[in-house]
Amino acid sequence: MRLVLVTRQGCHLCDETLGLLRALGHEPELADVDGDDRLHDLFDWRVPVLLVDERVAAEGRITREQLEKVIGSPHSASLAPTGCLKTSD
Repeated sequence: MRLVLVTRQGCHLCDETLGLLRALGHEPELADVDGDDRLHDLFDWRVPVLLVDERVAAEGRITREQLEKVIGSPHSASLAPTGCLKTSD
């Protein structure tokens, strides 16, 4: 899964979203909306914008709950409870 966070300098919502992503164990690529004409045309007043595999997954005021739905939480991995695996004797 490729995560790109479209941001701009001085955007407090962008900083908050980056912090949430990191708290969930993800380190997205960062793309500056003001440094790329194409991104600027698409997302100028929509930042922050989270792209997952090049599709818009969330934008604007992004909550932890939204991120967990889109990319999962750090505890969402399926783990077998201890003692459930049979070992050969």
